[in-house]
Amino acid sequence: MAWKKEIQQLLGKEKVLFDAASRGKFSKDYYWYSPILTQKLKDKLADCIAFPESEEELVSLISFAVKRKIPITVRGAGTGNYGQAVPLQGGIVINMTRFHQVLEIGENAVTVQAGIRIGKLERILERNGKELRIMPSTYIQATIGGFVAGGSGGIGSITWGNLWDGNVHSALVYTIEEKPRKIVVSGDKLEQYIHNYGTLGVMTELQLPIEEKTDWMQAMVFHDHLDEAINFAHQFSGIETMKKRLLSVCEGALTKHFAPLKQYILPEKTLTMIEVDEKAKSEFVELVAEHKGILAHTIPAKQYRKGVRLSDFTWNHSTLWACKNEDNITYLQVEFDIQHLYHQVHLLKKEFGEEVLLHFEFIKRNGAIIPTALPVVRFTSEKRLYEIIQFFLNIGAKVHDPHTYLLGFGGWSLRMDEIIKTKQKNDPFHLLNPGKIADVTSYAQV
Repeated sequence: MAWKKEIQQLLGKEKVLFDAASRGKFSKDYYWYSPILTQKLKDKLADCIAFPESEEELVSLISFAVKRKIPITVRGAGTGNYGQAVPLQGGIVINMTRFHQVLEIGENAVTVQAGIRIGKLERILERNGKELRIMPSTYIQATIGGFVAGGSGGIGSITWGNLWDGNVHSALVYTIEEKPRKIVVSGDKLEQYIHNYGTLGVMTELQLPIEEKTDWMQAMVFHDHLDEAINFAHQFSGIETMKKRLLSVCEGALTKHFAPLKQYILPEKTLTMIEVDEKAKSEFVELVAEHKGILAHTIPAKQYRKGVRLSDFTWNHSTLWACKNEDNITYLQVEFDIQHLYHQVHLLKKEFGEEVLLHFEFIKRNGAIIPTALPVVRFTSEKRLYEIIQFFLNIGAKVHDPHTYLLGFGGWSLRMDEIIKTKQKNDPFHLLNPGKIADVTSYAQV
């Protein structure tokens, strides 16, 4: 490798890793949730892993790569699920985790470096009486830049929606040119930089809205039937007087995998996991009773995120727990129609039984409740998986396919024409995360 010594001289040997173990570790993310992506991505490796610590080092690194036409892939903690941070064409993986400073905490917003882990940021905000609006269930490890560039929603989305719903104010981005430009992106243009797999530039800073800290109580509620749990969750989601941060419904056949919650699990019953303002506890308990639920366990606000965290069993963590116990587990990402939800659920259960186990995450978008879901699927073949996907589509559900690494092919409503135009401007040699954006003509067929 002709440029090995040069890049080590540029950053220092301790900041550039060429050993096989490091290349293997930092070239991967959680794509193994998908057996399809596992086959496609398991052999993809970077040539080296770089750890810049300052904007000056980052700019030098980008310039170095552009001059030699070396591919660049930017990553945070690698907690994504679709191979967003996997280098398809080798080159340099830029690990941003040393960009981990909180730059400013204001009354309504926080400015941070993109590589800060969200768990650390939350602890700092908590000491200042604040909290983030939304975060992924992987927040302990995930970086804020990785979440914005590769994620969509999570804890808090029941109130605040997804990243596109005003949950990012601005981003500072470097272009991939011999003389990188430093640009500040905000307003409508910011939408292109959310969930774009880091294909338009290297994000170094973000400004995010923050809220006053709430004392969150966690609760486990059980119902005999899935319909009852869904109805309870739907009714609860619309009660504005009870602030909520999490509303997750899991079929009983899934909960058997939640080992740390074993002492509280009621077998075969449907579990709803909730984070609700502790001030609304009395009203919440009354609602549970009204809907014939069993309040099996609560965790008071003073124990929030100390010990067992219910959020560790929600969103795609439910898939992870199932993977620990069964070898053939994968998942889908689905949006249901709230008006036809029960009918859609009945059709699915009749058709697939326990081949598809339903797990709902209720979120709010534009003031409306959306029952999103991450169904756990017992995988047998790619053909069968896409038959299942087609069934979801046939009954009126919307599927975000997590079994492709191509940006825009997963079903998200991304403005791909604008993303491609911006990429041509920001990354004229197409060195940044190459292979994740298909040719322009392909998108008309998606």
